Amino acid sequence: MAKHLARIHGTEEDKVNCPFYFKIGACRHADRCSRLHHRPAFSPTILIKHIYRHPVREAELRAAVEGGGGDWDRDRSGEVEVDKEKAMEDFLVFFENMYEELGKFGRIEALHVCDNLGDHMIGHVYAKFSDEEEASDALNVMNGRYYDGRKMEVEFSPVTDFREARCRDFDEDTCSRGGFCNFMHIKPVPMCLIRSLEEDCEEERRREHIRSMDRVYRERERGRE
Repeated sequence: MAKHLARIHGTEEDKVNCPFYFKIGACRHADRCSRLHHRPAFSPTILIKHIYRHPVREAELRAAVEGGGGDWDRDRSGEVEVDKEKAMEDFLVFFENMYEELGKFGRIEALHVCDNLGDHMIGHVYAKFSDEEEASDALNVMNGRYYDGRKMEVEFSPVTDFREARCRDFDEDTCSRGGFCNFMHIKPVPMCLIRSLEEDCEEERRREHIRSMDRVYRERERGRE
């Protein structure tokens, strides 16, 4: 019985635990879900909820308020169009800011920004650290802070294997559900940018370690005087 429960945990066969929350750390039913959402007390992965300003949603909001103008327009079907080049520039700036800030707490194994439009996933940012202590430090400092006028809501996420969470069809540009797919549509980031950010963060952590050791040494020297 125990082996059977372990085998089906977090799958569609599991009638107790929500498979979507287990796989992606989010569920479109939220607290109304008929299955349990086990929120981890510790995890190497943190989720910053709804922090990325999705260009489509932002354009829709501006359209509703202003009724026209700006760097967006509507196509013949009435759907909001977005300046893709500007949207990509804004996204890369956002990604760099997030990486540099989160990289202060430790080595980032994965940083993913969701391109989904569903209310339960839009703007989500997932950061997986090399260990749980680094993730805990990041959560304690980042939770409640503000970025771009938005208060950050940070929590531990059950997601540790993004291969199970991501939409493979989106990666191949064949997802028929579009932005409302229930699996992660992870925004692609140039690998050269990630490597550059990794190196910069590693160097900054090394410098901070040296500064910290220097402060400890100076305090000890003052204590001997």
